[in-house]
Amino acid sequence: MSKSEDIAQKLDLESTIHEDDIPIIDLYMDQVIQLFDAKYNDTLRNEEEKVLTKTMINNYAKGKLFIPIKNKRYSKKHIMLINLIYQMKGALSIKDIKSVLEPLNDKMESEDFLLEKFYRSWIIIQQNNAQNFLEEMKTHEIVVENQEADENDQLILLIASLSNMSNAYRKAAELLVDELNERRKGT
Repeated sequence: MSKSEDIAQKLDLESTIHEDDIPIIDLYMDQVIQLFDAKYNDTLRNEEEKVLTKTMINNYAKGKLFIPIKNKRYSKKHIMLINLIYQMKGALSIKDIKSVLEPLNDKMESEDFLLEKFYRSWIIIQQNNAQNFLEEMKTHEIVVENQEADENDQLILLIASLSNMSNAYRKAAELLVDELNERRKGT
């Protein structure tokens, strides 16, 4: 198994909360955390890291990142939005995530917006990204292996290369957040 395949396997990028994984009944916060732990716990870097905590969920609610909860229970829509937050929080600030999700939250409150349809589209994109990641990793690995460097230096070069791409993707996402904000101001 190549380094790229090993990394892709450990990251388990295809792991996600599918719509069918979300119970039809509303869940209490502890149940939401259990659902996220069941899906994402194997993708954590170490045991000290947490997938989701009560504090995180409370901060998302206070920050109005998703529609208000009712009777301390989280609906299927809440869980879908929390999963979107979970996916974006590694690259974007909470402020940017709020800007991204605000139009969806507004649509859910004022229109007949089907979050489920949007979420299914997101899952398809996420699964496609997981497949593309392995191919991109292999490309980075080949480029690094072609450099005249010892094994440790090659590992450092691979880390630097991946960090560089991560920054490029994050900055591209931030530019798109700014564009979304400008569009919202113009309407």
